[in-house]
Amino acid sequence: MKYSLTINMKSRKYPVVIESGLFRSVGNTLGEHFAGKKIALITDETILKLYGDFLKKQLDASHCEWEIIALPAGDTSKSFDTLTVIYKRLIDFQITRDDVIVSLGGGVIGDISGFAAATFLRGVDFVQIPTTLIGQVDSSIGGKNGVNLPEGKNLVGTFYQPTYVYIDPDFVKTLSDYNMADGMAEIIKYACVADADLFSDLIRMNNYRDAKLIESIIYRCCLIKKQMIEQDEKDQGIRMLTNFGHTIGHAIENLYDYRLYGHGQAVAIGMQTITEHSEAMGLTGINTSAMLKEVLLEYGLPAELPQGIDKELLAQTMMKDKKRRGNKINLVLIEKIGKGYIYPIEKAEIRKFID
Repeated sequence: MKYSLTINMKSRKYPVVIESGLFRSVGNTLGEHFAGKKIALITDETILKLYGDFLKKQLDASHCEWEIIALPAGDTSKSFDTLTVIYKRLIDFQITRDDVIVSLGGGVIGDISGFAAATFLRGVDFVQIPTTLIGQVDSSIGGKNGVNLPEGKNLVGTFYQPTYVYIDPDFVKTLSDYNMADGMAEIIKYACVADADLFSDLIRMNNYRDAKLIESIIYRCCLIKKQMIEQDEKDQGIRMLTNFGHTIGHAIENLYDYRLYGHGQAVAIGMQTITEHSEAMGLTGINTSAMLKEVLLEYGLPAELPQGIDKELLAQTMMKDKKRRGNKINLVLIEKIGKGYIYPIEKAEIRKFID
């Protein structure tokens, strides 16, 4: 089944198309939209190894001049060193503002490609083709991009909306259980903050790799995000709800150098940790954390802080989060399953949510 929706932002209006098998004709699609333009496709070495020959045939079918820029897989590629490599390749390929950058990969590739597109020549058109579940349900929509610094995740970035987003759920078939679970964490996040019915469906779901089922879930998550980002493009209000679990999660990723936990695994720990503490404080309904933990474990996700973690260092890293305002930080809590809210706290209070 084909799903489509339109993202109506102040800065740009663009379509999101969700359809199994879409990638099999992506060359023709790119050719229709970008005839006569150059295509710089940014991907990672793992994707290129899996789809390289097919991808080149698709790019040939576009009848556009093209170049593939393949980066090492993983969060370590989200750096200024990598950006320099991308810029040099774009210059050598003589990309202009009339051309297009295409991202083919997961959240890391989407983030750094989007940042490169936003900043190279002060803006080049940008297409998202997410290949991971995280990318398909979350990071490919909304225009957030960025790179990591040693001090924290995504501390440098822009809001730069793509021109098109093409989502092919068939990519999910190639994901390992680990990467599949990573994406399920973001789906659980959306259920927690905005869709109690989705949460109930996740409890009952028998085969989350079923193509028709995953198509529907991707669409539901994209629809939730559409409704949030159209009201709040720059993450100043309701869009912050999409960061549930991320303040702790990003800090964990940083403390373990992006190697011990995937993004979704770290977010799962963040969601469970903050919900256990907010429930104990009376800020979240009784039994909510138990319900959340059951679902996280069902999908193979961790639900406890790493043993022996330095909580003072964790708190300090959390305070570098982008949701900080002066000495306050906006935490995302859930009142109950399906209803998230913003809860500002003072810097001195942060340990209450992790101790």
